[in-house]
Amino acid sequence: MKRLGGLALLCIAFGMMLMVFLPVNFWTVSCIILLLLIGYNLFCCGCK
Repeated sequence: MKRLGGLALLCIAFGMMLMVFLPVNFWTVSCIILLLLIGYNLFCCGCK
């Protein structure tokens, strides 16, 4: 279940990265970085 949640967060973060073409402010960049880190940790870490 953690992998599924991680994948969802990664997809959301990659979708938000498309917002780079729109005006970007501090909160947008912070949210993108946060979702990428959480999604990566949930999806990739602890997989054996």
